Amino acid sequence: MDHQELLVSREGRLGRIRLNRPEALNSLTLEMVRAFTLALDSFDKDADTAAVLVTGEGARAFCAGGDIRALYDAQNSDKSAYKEFWREEYRLNARIAAFRKPYVALMDGFVMGGGVGVSAHGNRRVVTERTRLAMPETGIGFIPDVGGTWLLTRRDGVGLYMALSGVAVSAADALHAGLANAMIASARIPDFIDRLAAISAAQDVDEILRDLAVAPDEGELERHKESLDRALAGDRIEDVLCALDACGSVFARNAAAEIRRKSPTSVKVTHALLKRALMTDRLETCLLNEYRAACGLLKGHDLYEGIRAAIVEKDRSPLWRPATLADVSDGVVEEILRGTGDPDPVFD
Repeated sequence: MDHQELLVSREGRLGRIRLNRPEALNSLTLEMVRAFTLALDSFDKDADTAAVLVTGEGARAFCAGGDIRALYDAQNSDKSAYKEFWREEYRLNARIAAFRKPYVALMDGFVMGGGVGVSAHGNRRVVTERTRLAMPETGIGFIPDVGGTWLLTRRDGVGLYMALSGVAVSAADALHAGLANAMIASARIPDFIDRLAAISAAQDVDEILRDLAVAPDEGELERHKESLDRALAGDRIEDVLCALDACGSVFARNAAAEIRRKSPTSVKVTHALLKRALMTDRLETCLLNEYRAACGLLKGHDLYEGIRAAIVEKDRSPLWRPATLADVSDGVVEEILRGTGDPDPVFD
């Protein structure tokens, strides 16, 4: 069952899935998504598998997302392959959320974009002091997908701010936002994995987590929860920014500036998706909305410009079009949200 970029094995009663592209921070490819889905289905049906552990190879990252450089290279050609990637990736995200056995995602190091999708939907989401987690998509002209609009609307303004700004957060803020539900010291990872490999039943997983758990310090965003809650309650993104400006604190000013640096189109589309997510209790609905918006953004300028500035030329100076929020009309946002009429992902 092993795949070159995805290593699948069973150790005792523990199923293991290892993302194996350390040179690319374990970013996901279509082949990895397909192999991941097959492995998860196999472990689900196997009575001898009591739990599943997902890890990233290398010392730097659990998973830094999807292979967006490939999308940039395909900007002037057929986009059907990337739409297929999203459809299968989002189906995997929903599959993880519905997985019945303990699904342990060890979110050590960088966890971004698609990496959040294969970890934060699981039922055991474990961070360490080395965790840096983000949904950074508005900074590349995209939207927080892989169920990000669902995940970041389940708690409070901290998650909403993460979605709009794309900021990376610590383990403490990941726990506060509900993206993680346990923390261990990175020095205990070898012991953690060894003990998981020795489990005799599913309930042993939680006993191990309780034994190794450490308490985080207060997160930076958590400290500013009240001001974020007030500001992010605004009905329009312009209202959100005005509320942050009016707070008067250095943090609030910096938070508003962080959002304003991102693609105006992406910020407005993301805000609209977050509002829709708050109105549903189904992850699949959010994934469907995200898929249509993702396809809509493929037709525009900012996604390719954002990837150019962040990944290709790395000048960190994207030239967004339109350049301001005021120039992004409601009509443009609605057109993007409608998508392109491509086949929607079909969930089990």
